[in-house]
Amino acid sequence: MRQLMAKLRIIRGFRVLAISAVRVRGRRISATGGTTMQEWQRIDERVRARADWAAIEARLPVVRSAAELVAMGDDRYLSQICRRVFRAGLKHALVDAKWPAFEQAFHGFDPARVILMSDEQLEAQMHNRALIRHWGKLKSVRHNALLVVTLAERYGGFGRLLAAWPTADIIGLWALLKKEGAHLGGHSGPAFLRQVGKDTFRLSDDVVAALRQQGVVERPPTAQRDLRRVQEVFNHWHAQSGLPLSHLSLLLAHSLQ
Repeated sequence: MRQLMAKLRIIRGFRVLAISAVRVRGRRISATGGTTMQEWQRIDERVRARADWAAIEARLPVVRSAAELVAMGDDRYLSQICRRVFRAGLKHALVDAKWPAFEQAFHGFDPARVILMSDEQLEAQMHNRALIRHWGKLKSVRHNALLVVTLAERYGGFGRLLAAWPTADIIGLWALLKKEGAHLGGHSGPAFLRQVGKDTFRLSDDVVAALRQQGVVERPPTAQRDLRRVQEVFNHWHAQSGLPLSHLSLLLAHSLQ
């Protein structure tokens, strides 16, 4: 009987270790390292207690409704995709100042017209001093026009795709943009979504540092397994707080101790 009870204790121990996290007094305890993930209320209270809370609150991203996302034209989505691509690695103000010239050079970012631009027409833009003359990024304009056209045909409009995509699987939308678009991997996909008002968290350096502090990740999440874990945590915090993912990630970034 004693041997049987000892075996049961061992089995129960393994079952506990198999659970990724358990709740203890309002916190989630990682079974892999003893680090704790705080419930959102505690994180929120710490951020709101900061002396610069008013400035943080003023920076909370705008999240557009499904109707607003649907109403936005495909040309505006292509313009914002391309703006994000050119912003990567450059000062945003520099790119924004040149954007009217981009609008003119690429037919107002009408996707149906951009996809018909020949290689020679794209190459000619390398001599346009009003633009940022980066060949790889200039080529991406036509590729991403095809992305917008393809997804708009598939979903009845690019905005309808964004509006219908569940935020509980926003990393799935990141993956789609990366797979079918050009220069939309890494931070660019989430940054574009944030620009157009689609709710998403972002993995900035401060957000990743805060996630590490919370015991959610050990390194910047790039593998799908780690991204799914981060998605689950943001979903958990969203369920607790009712806040959009974009607000959660910005507030989390300011929670660092």
